[in-house]
Amino acid sequence: MAGTNGDRGFVELNCDECKGCALCIAACPPKVLLLSPSLNRFGYHTSTYKGHGCTGCGICYYVCPEPGGIRVLRKAAAGKSEAA
Repeated sequence: MAGTNGDRGFVELNCDECKGCALCIAACPPKVLLLSPSLNRFGYHTSTYKGHGCTGCGICYYVCPEPGGIRVLRKAAAGKSEAA
């Protein structure tokens, strides 16, 4: 999922919920989201995560019109535990 290059978070996308509107792609500050070249089972080119570079800001989550389409997870800071 997340790379080892200091990522502060990572994105999980639900391809069954995504309709390919690309709002998350346009809103992503580090530009780590893109449209998949393949289609989901409903015939949409869905958003996909590059696998690294996420800052964990959550902007993509807030602009997504589909409930359950995107989940942003933040990494715990080194030496600190993150509450579950």
